[in-house]
Amino acid sequence: MTTLAADQPRFATPGSHAEVEEGSMLTPRFGADGLVAAVVTDFDTGDVVMLAWMNAEALARTIETGEGWYWSRSRKELWHKGATSGHAQTVREMRVDCDQDAIWIKVSTAGTGANCHTGRKGCFYRTVPVGQPLSPELKLDFTGDAPLFDPKAIYGDG
Repeated sequence: MTTLAADQPRFATPGSHAEVEEGSMLTPRFGADGLVAAVVTDFDTGDVVMLAWMNAEALARTIETGEGWYWSRSRKELWHKGATSGHAQTVREMRVDCDQDAIWIKVSTAGTGANCHTGRKGCFYRTVPVGQPLSPELKLDFTGDAPLFDPKAIYGDG
């Protein structure tokens, strides 16, 4: 892999608006924070399992290894999904949106199939009621997606 002086992966330089939207070169548009959104879905069901962020290194490692790599905004470090839990993601397909500022990754997940650090299949296990006045008492509804493993046993209490 060719890297820049700062040891960052090199992607093709974006061309014209038309080339970005209709061309065949991967020219990801990272935000001012150096990140691009990654929507991750289960390959078999199509369910959204997580939303994550990728910097250039995470995107490059995901492409090169075929496994999910992300940037943890809270820990400010590269994160290989499943390195601690054993629930590694095998990338089955990757897509980029029209203006290349978001990535869609379809995965199969090892172990219990959990993608969320809470132990659930996915991170979207609560619904937001709509069609009613907003108030500080607005309550989320749980979908019934129970944890598939005990996160404290894997990650500790922190």
